[in-house]
Amino acid sequence: MLRIQDSNGRRTMLAQIKPGGSAKLGALEDVNPLLRRRLRDLGVEEGSLLKVLRLGPMGGPLTFECSGQLIGIRREEAGRMEVLPV
Repeated sequence: MLRIQDSNGRRTMLAQIKPGGSAKLGALEDVNPLLRRRLRDLGVEEGSLLKVLRLGPMGGPLTFECSGQLIGIRREEAGRMEVLPV
């Protein structure tokens, strides 16, 4: 587990990264266990580099790229994935 906080003690979540931005995945502990397992099966693990590609309209899914794969998840779940912007 890689806990990431800024100087004020706040955590950055994947849902806060703008399209075109990249981040290193920190922690998946707060994510639904089924989604966590599915992401790990797809090779998305702590330390993976993620690039946010799209945000769906009207609160739709967030699409990101990891290791050449495009993955879409609910924005609510992306709000539980800790990242370190790069």
